Amino acid sequence: MVVAGSDSGGGAGIQADIKAIMAQGAYATTAISALTAQNTQGVQDIFDVPPAFVVRQMTSILSDIDADILKTGMLASRATIEAVAEARDRLKPQLPMIIDPVMVATSGDPLLAEDAMAALHSLLVSEALLVTPNLPEASLLVGRDTDTLDDRKRAADKLMEGGAHAALIKGGHASASGNSVTDLLALQSGMHVFEQARIETKNTHGTGCTLASAVAGQLAKAMGLAGAPADAKGHPPDAMLLAATEAAVTYVHRAIKAAPDIGQGHGPIWHDV
Repeated sequence: MVVAGSDSGGGAGIQADIKAIMAQGAYATTAISALTAQNTQGVQDIFDVPPAFVVRQMTSILSDIDADILKTGMLASRATIEAVAEARDRLKPQLPMIIDPVMVATSGDPLLAEDAMAALHSLLVSEALLVTPNLPEASLLVGRDTDTLDDRKRAADKLMEGGAHAALIKGGHASASGNSVTDLLALQSGMHVFEQARIETKNTHGTGCTLASAVAGQLAKAMGLAGAPADAKGHPPDAMLLAATEAAVTYVHRAIKAAPDIGQGHGPIWHDV
């Protein structure tokens, strides 16, 4: 179940989440938290869905279809974050959460109200199975630079010390002067680095949403095949999370390589790979 905003351009948000999850062989349900008017050049407007209606969508899904994983994306307001956290705790407190702390669009447009940062951290990030910030988001969450790999390891440690079970720090926002992109996965059992050749392209809209949702889809499929996880908190084994992340990173790299040239700005990637 994905709780996130809608991207009218189809490249990120709920639209990317559904495409990415189903490409992993899992089924996606949604609770839409915001509507955006956006295209490849930027976000022109945002309409927040009332928090009570976001909860109504979550309640409807969990009362019938159920969910193995809760993945969140754009939760633009403090009230929405509080409502989502309360609903999860009340409806299914052991539902593992993948929290993608969407704060800024690829275009640079802000997607999270300033007063919502503390609520995001204390109510969702601190309870997450996995938190998946990009470099600017990781810096905001931990209050420190993420320029080097050592910086990112320290940031991941701080996120886990704050309550998250694991952290995936996405490296695509690092300086484009290098020949590779490095993602860091920090687990309770250790850290893992994924390095992919950098692809020179402007068509990267939705990569963050896609990566987090691909991990969610991989995990949901694996958990369904393996049965209920043994962890008392509902968390799958670290080995399963590592395998899901490896598959998701490879999938996103292929999707970027296959990106069509759509729109005049940051175009979307191609999810059907």
